[in-house]
Amino acid sequence: MPPLQIRDYSWQQTESTVYLSLPLRGVRPRNSDIFCTENYLKVSYPPFLFEAFLYAPIDDINSKAKIGNDAIVFTLYKKEIRMWEALSLASVDKEMMQKIREKSILQAQEKAKQLTEAKAVSKRENERYALKIMMEIEENERKKIENLKENERKKATKDLEAWKAQQKIVAVEEETKIQREVKICQQKKQIEREKKKSKNKTNYIKTMKSENTIKGKIWTFCIILYFQEFMLSLIWVLPPKGSSAKSIFSETLKDDCVPAPRSVGSIKIQFTPRVFPTALRESHIAEEEEWLHKQAEARRIMNEDIPELSDLKEEEKNPEWLKEKGNTLFGTENYLAAINAYNLAIRLNNKIPSLYLNRAACHLKLKNLHKTIEDSSKALELLVPHVADNANARMKAHVRRGTAFCQLELYVEGLQDYEAALKIDPSNRIIQKDAKKIRNIIQGTEVE
Repeated sequence: MPPLQIRDYSWQQTESTVYLSLPLRGVRPRNSDIFCTENYLKVSYPPFLFEAFLYAPIDDINSKAKIGNDAIVFTLYKKEIRMWEALSLASVDKEMMQKIREKSILQAQEKAKQLTEAKAVSKRENERYALKIMMEIEENERKKIENLKENERKKATKDLEAWKAQQKIVAVEEETKIQREVKICQQKKQIEREKKKSKNKTNYIKTMKSENTIKGKIWTFCIILYFQEFMLSLIWVLPPKGSSAKSIFSETLKDDCVPAPRSVGSIKIQFTPRVFPTALRESHIAEEEEWLHKQAEARRIMNEDIPELSDLKEEEKNPEWLKEKGNTLFGTENYLAAINAYNLAIRLNNKIPSLYLNRAACHLKLKNLHKTIEDSSKALELLVPHVADNANARMKAHVRRGTAFCQLELYVEGLQDYEAALKIDPSNRIIQKDAKKIRNIIQGTEVE
């Protein structure tokens, strides 16, 4: 069934606009289909159809259609400012109508294609713009992170420089103190040598006097012997026939010339008791006594004004017990619990270097590198004076601090600590190998 052509429409115009109203006649608005180009307007809402071959071209992009109140109202904007004689062309045959329809369809397709391409270009431009904005945001975030890293690096470098300056001051003070103690020790030794020299001189004088007395006695004895020999030569008598000559002094002389045998006995030798394994002639007595005094003083110090102590048993208030507990937890790789044990032990007694040294090992395992450096430095501060008893602990403190420096990429400072450890234990092959590796990194010859 062919569609019904709509004839009862109304229109009016101005020089720039055409207003067209089409009745819907009970048809739902959503069933309407509108097709519009510059010279052609078609409205289809079955079973009705409206076609208009427009009198002059219109702006089909900006023209509008409003559906409501059982009507479709078009607002068509003219391309040329003038009045139309009619809405549609008057003399249009079927062939021309078909050409206008085909041309309109081609124009609509071309416009749709252009619109699709424009949308695609617009989408690409929007995507490119969004990508640019995203890259700018990422660049800003990267710069922000780099700035934060740089600030952290500067802060760490500043703290490290301050710590190094403080260490230099401490080292100068320690060196001055050691020199003063060495000077005092030398003065003591000089005084002891003077006393010994004076005593030897006195003994020499006594010996000389004793020798003079012995010489006098020897001379007297010799004179007596000479006199006895002289007397023997005078009183020597001839014995009777068949007997031999005898001296009246022979038995006496025989008894006097043979000395009595020495008595047998044993000599007891006692050695001076030593705490350190080195010999007394190789030890620094003043430094060793100071170290023993500091350790004894550290064991006596106990800070019991801690709220956490109220819940602990009596044995758990002992720093040594807490230290052993921390060592056990470290062996089971429970580093956080071990740190808690060492923390409480340090709060009880902050003068025991092994507590800081063990806590530095835990921080190194957990990559708390700045805390590792801090605890190792504190342990080195307490491990003075430098004696054989604390050499192994000082070596461990230097190695742990050097390892933390290297993991922070501060290889020069790390190499200094490793070289200090090598001075304490020059035959340690592991430390030698690590120090060589750090030197290669500093020189840029490390093989990846």
